[in-house]
Amino acid sequence: MTHGMISAPQPETVDAGLEMLRGGGNVMDAAIAAALVQTVVDPQMCGIAGFGSMQIYTAATNSHYSIDFHGRAPRSTTPEMWQDLIVRECDDGFGFVLKGQVNETGYTSMTTPMTIKAFAEGLEKFGTRSLAEALQPAIQYCEEGFPVRPRVHGFWHQPAQSGRIARMRTITDDPASAKIYRKPDGSLYNVGEVLKNPDMGRTYRRIAEAGVADFYSGEIAQAIDADMRANGGHITLADLAGCETEHTTPLMGSYRGYEVATNKPPGGGLMILLMLNILENFDLAAMGFNSAQYIATVSEAMKIATVDKDRRMGDPRFFDIPMDELMSKDYAATMAARIKSGEKTPVPRLNAGAPESKETTHICVADDQGNVVNMTHSLGSSSGVVSEGLGFMYNNCMMVFDPRPGNAGSLAAGKARFTALCPTLLLKDGKPFLTLGAPGGTTITMGVLQSILNAVDFGMSAQEAVSAPRFCTTSDTIECTNRILRSEERGLQAMGYPTVRYAVSYATPIVHAIRMQDGKMDGGADPSGDGMAAQV
Repeated sequence: MTHGMISAPQPETVDAGLEMLRGGGNVMDAAIAAALVQTVVDPQMCGIAGFGSMQIYTAATNSHYSIDFHGRAPRSTTPEMWQDLIVRECDDGFGFVLKGQVNETGYTSMTTPMTIKAFAEGLEKFGTRSLAEALQPAIQYCEEGFPVRPRVHGFWHQPAQSGRIARMRTITDDPASAKIYRKPDGSLYNVGEVLKNPDMGRTYRRIAEAGVADFYSGEIAQAIDADMRANGGHITLADLAGCETEHTTPLMGSYRGYEVATNKPPGGGLMILLMLNILENFDLAAMGFNSAQYIATVSEAMKIATVDKDRRMGDPRFFDIPMDELMSKDYAATMAARIKSGEKTPVPRLNAGAPESKETTHICVADDQGNVVNMTHSLGSSSGVVSEGLGFMYNNCMMVFDPRPGNAGSLAAGKARFTALCPTLLLKDGKPFLTLGAPGGTTITMGVLQSILNAVDFGMSAQEAVSAPRFCTTSDTIECTNRILRSEERGLQAMGYPTVRYAVSYATPIVHAIRMQDGKMDGGADPSGDGMAAQV
């Protein structure tokens, strides 16, 4: 390896990936070593008991590949089991508040743990290093500790909002979790203080020695099953043994002469292609970057995609998605004509009032040969549960299922919930041009979309593309970060759009990207995170 680049939301992650590249590893080796470090240093954003989507591009064969590892509802799940507990739908349409928060925290909030299986499979198929080797940097951070970063500390202190729990509960309610994240005097770790997780280190050493099968059918699986049975959890040995990732090819589309490769449902790539197809019918550059006209036009595409997501996208194993229509340029042209006529798309919500938690992480790796690994992985907003002695936290992805039977996202045994995860790669003349993705709940697709537009329509570098002022429209209201000009916001209001302005200059999603142009690479790390882009 003579040249490679990594962009990710954590410096420790970038460092671990670069070390793997320096040592002769390839992009997959670097991506998995880095991602495993993410599970240690961002332990509520991601973990080996989480879910995600991985995109692989191999330059020598011009081949695209995807590993989907969305978690699935346990076998005991029934469509009607929570229908009498509904309090409200989140205002971005991605999750529900239920009485007792049974879908958000604790042992009933988990889908099957898929992440470590996907990591092992990625290495086996595309890597040159073993899982045991890739685990070593993560084990070191578990045992020697890492300084708590501002984003980690900030997550712990997020208050309860609109029926959602205070995030503090994810590290204090469960005794095994509290043991890790509270100091001996009971206080929380502050920014810069070193946090160690020796239990996670022992689990990782066990996986390195016994293999990933131990997590799904061996000693670790037995410990998980015992903990679930003791605490009313739904995940069983049968659920663990039945965990299977999906190996597939990505969705392929185009935008202004660029090929666009992104993930299939239940990931959010279909939304990316739909929005790009709609916006291809407009001269966005002529409108002016972040002008009122531009924001309104892009927002309408966002709303159309959101409504189609809510009504017509889901787990393809359980729901018949009209893929041909939603991916067609003709459908997009019809939607564009609707926008041009001045029609505003309403986004219906059920007793809206609670924003979805936006906790996930992303990593981009590319080398000078054009090989790419692009991955988003997550715990949702984390269940708060740690099995005693194992050290890792479980996901809480049952939160985003629809508790109303009969809908696209309704509960069902073995079902994955549609998510906005959308690792995406653009190619120009058959060569990679831009690889990117983000954490951030339903805002992921909206941030990735704007970063693509920034790079393609406005010629921005990777860093400029992910740093430029953004807006988000997943409801009838256009949400503006504080760097959107007030004069343009007034223009939106004059058009009849409700707006809300956030005090922050940068907000989720936390987009990361690598641009490859004229034989050179430049990386972008969203300033709203703690991350960086670096090369070797």
